[in-house]
Amino acid sequence: QVQLVESGGGLVQAGGSLRLSCAASGRTFSNYRMGWFRQAPGKEREFVAAIRWSGGSTYYADSVKGRFTISRDNAKNTVYLQMNSLKPEDTAVYYCAAGPVVTVKFDYWGQGTQVTVSS
Repeated sequence: QVQLVESGGGLVQAGGSLRLSCAASGRTFSNYRMGWFRQAPGKEREFVAAIRWSGGSTYYADSVKGRFTISRDNAKNTVYLQMNSLKPEDTAVYYCAAGPVVTVKFDYWGQGTQVTVSS
């Protein structure tokens, strides 16, 4: 049974930093890509960043390029999202997701972690 468990959310002032973690278990993810998505109140869920587990290629939404960094620790089966220079518009529930590299879908999702950025 695949499990993705996010942690690291919280309240931070604008300009501050947070690091989100996503602990993955239940299968081998070597042929998967891991992603972070977010959903703000009243808005649709949007893509934030993704990383291929094998090889480490990364992808970012334009809104977070240069501020957020996605990375993974193979030994710990954990994906991270380092968020710097946070803005109030980054406030959202952040979700970790996993999907096969060969498809465009993310099949597995975590429960989400709240990030609130105060102005």
